[in-house]
Amino acid sequence: MAAPLPQDLVEHALASSRGDDCVVIAHDSTSANLRWANNTLTTNGVMRSLSVSVVSYRALEGGTASGSVSGSAATFEQVERLVAAADTAAESSEAAADAQELVRGPAGVDWHEPSAETSVAVYADFAPALGDAFRRAESSGRVLYGFVDHDVTTTYLGSSTGLRLRHVQPTGHWGCTGKTADLVHSAWVGGATRDFRDVDATAMDTELERRLRWSERTVDLHPGRHDTVLPPTAVADLMIYAYWLATARAAHEGRSAYSHAGGGTRIGETLSHRPVRLLSDPAHPGLETLPFVATASSSDAASVFDNGLPLQRTSWIEDGRLTALAQTRETATLTEQPATPPIGNLVMEVDGAEARTLDDLLAGVDRGLLVTCLWYIREVDPQSLLLTGLTRDGVYLVENGEVTGSVTNFRFNESPLDLLDRFSASSRTVPTFSREWGDYFPRTAMPALRVPDFNMSTVSQAH
Repeated sequence: MAAPLPQDLVEHALASSRGDDCVVIAHDSTSANLRWANNTLTTNGVMRSLSVSVVSYRALEGGTASGSVSGSAATFEQVERLVAAADTAAESSEAAADAQELVRGPAGVDWHEPSAETSVAVYADFAPALGDAFRRAESSGRVLYGFVDHDVTTTYLGSSTGLRLRHVQPTGHWGCTGKTADLVHSAWVGGATRDFRDVDATAMDTELERRLRWSERTVDLHPGRHDTVLPPTAVADLMIYAYWLATARAAHEGRSAYSHAGGGTRIGETLSHRPVRLLSDPAHPGLETLPFVATASSSDAASVFDNGLPLQRTSWIEDGRLTALAQTRETATLTEQPATPPIGNLVMEVDGAEARTLDDLLAGVDRGLLVTCLWYIREVDPQSLLLTGLTRDGVYLVENGEVTGSVTNFRFNESPLDLLDRFSASSRTVPTFSREWGDYFPRTAMPALRVPDFNMSTVSQAH
């Protein structure tokens, strides 16, 4: 007997629930990956997973309670167990503070289409070129380590109110670390892709070779505030964190850097005197993402009562002014702002920088630093959004506009909100991939930024 389709599981779950209402979300995913070390392919594989989330709603006097349960499920019996657990959770819960009328709507025209898939065939062009890169690195005394992954997830959302929504999400990323033969110096390059047709293994290796050549000269440099160029990868590392914490509830309750000193939020305030724009758009070319809310749990940024709510382009910062925070329909009533749920991509743009490149920023540096990427980023002070973290896989000395050597790694202490008002130059916006957060949030486009006084607080021994 053929296994039930994800749509069948959703319909069966809705029919099985004893709740007053129900929302069911199924994620059907396939992924293909390659891993390599010491200039040799080590593993490859294809995996499939099917997860189901059930949200049950129960009407109470004075409100509505909800209960949600998620788990792997490929049979009707497994789905029934999830439904029973969600119903029980709703029956034992009190009225939810974020309760709203559930979203209603017709079935989408593509609801009955099968799930999309990926396979190792996605690497048909990349893999042979990677083999050539191995041979090139071996002959020049370099060692390559890396990983590529491609995932295609089809999301099906159905509700007792009539919603039937489907979305196909391809997600790919690549990353490669090059090391000298003695393993003393390392460099990293990486990025995001939808289908690997735009990933050039030869260019990847060429860039690693260039960066390792920069490391042939090492210079001792003391911590302190340095004229620093952050590439788009490092900017994404910082801006994603700032985005995740930009929730209306936390700001309204005085718990974040987006809180107004006299109460309420900072929406409408100027965060940067630069012409900065920070936006999310589910239809942004190359960064397309889920166009509706699909969440299994409520949080400061999301509500299970908003499932199925359409998402649209949202400007979080416009011309340096804070224009929106991530919020549900419930928090929108508190802040008297439109509901603007979070979206799965983030784009930063600076007006007037469209013609400038990373190399153009470096050309203006008399003596300073070029950072590759950041990692182990943690929050120090919520009220100022002060973050700390480490540099990784290459910090380079820039003298008279050219990279002349490498320096040690550092621990940094900076607030991304402060950086928005302190950077002195920026490049054009390009698709990029956060080294720290890319596994969780892979769809970003960022400029490079030059910060004249980036705070490298201490020397780090990390490599």
